[in-house]
Amino acid sequence: MALAVQIEKKLAEFTLDVSLTAGEEPLSILGPSGAGKTMLLRCIAGLEKPDRGRVALKDHVFYDSEKGIRVAARERRIGMLFQHYALFPHKTVAENIAFGLPQLPPAEQTARISGFIERMHLSGLEGRYPRDLSGGEQQRAALARAMAIEPEAMLLDEPLSALDTHLRSQMEAQLQETFAAFRRPAILVTHNIEEAYRMSKDLLVLSRGRVAAFGPKAEILRRPPTMEVARLTGCKNFSRARAIGTNEVEALDWGIRLRVAQTIEKPPAFVGIRAHMIEFPESAGGANASENIFPCRAVRSSETPFRITLYLRLQQKADDSDAPHMQAEVFKEKWERFRERPFPWNVRLAPEAVMLLPE
Repeated sequence: MALAVQIEKKLAEFTLDVSLTAGEEPLSILGPSGAGKTMLLRCIAGLEKPDRGRVALKDHVFYDSEKGIRVAARERRIGMLFQHYALFPHKTVAENIAFGLPQLPPAEQTARISGFIERMHLSGLEGRYPRDLSGGEQQRAALARAMAIEPEAMLLDEPLSALDTHLRSQMEAQLQETFAAFRRPAILVTHNIEEAYRMSKDLLVLSRGRVAAFGPKAEILRRPPTMEVARLTGCKNFSRARAIGTNEVEALDWGIRLRVAQTIEKPPAFVGIRAHMIEFPESAGGANASENIFPCRAVRSSETPFRITLYLRLQQKADDSDAPHMQAEVFKEKWERFRERPFPWNVRLAPEAVMLLPE
């Protein structure tokens, strides 16, 4: 079963113009605030009308501007989980879950509500109102309501963003469990690359209403098509670049020459490397002596419970500035192995980790 979407809708600052297909595996849509992510979901759900295009789930056409088809939202059998839950405040948990089930006989309705209360770990909360629930409980109740109608597809609009770290982890596990059993199209909107990566195999990057990248997540992170996609997927290190051979570039802002694993077919405008891909070899000698090893020093650092971010200045760049050229992220176990080394340290930018990016 596949959800096929091709829509255009003029918005205040840009035109939303998106084509995508979602199958049985969840699809994550990643993009900054204001990129059109929520509007895209609302058009698919039928809560907004596109200017033109087509939305179809298998053989069921929900919207077709050329044929004049527009199926009402309530008839699309699409479950939607909103960012701020959108539970009815005057209804109990059980009544919220029952909202989309008025056509069922009472006995079947009761059985389905009971099943989802147990499945979403809401036992004992059936008679409570949303104001009496924690954020995680409200989100599970909203998910139960969306799933109770036995939807043909699911749309989730930043479902974890309003939760604290502990609840987010619990809810993420609940969603993964739900997706594993669902096996129908599910689209998850987020602005968090780590969340998107954990939840889906495929990734769509949306920027100002346009698809900037769409495909397997690992490939998009390994070879982002543009610097914008690289930034949106978490890359922090960029330099203007000039090709000087079939497998060599000059990183102009870093003052170094880099061997790259890719064959340079079109001169890149920039190079980039992800912070966690930067290595710290003990010496510049050995088999990799000519492969992108440079002296550096740490200008400053910042710490999280498990990782250290190091702001590095390459010593190849001869000037008086103290501004860092790049940042590296290392787990604390690795940091403990080289933190006492005297400067200069050695930093290695592996050829296969260097990304070539167009203008």
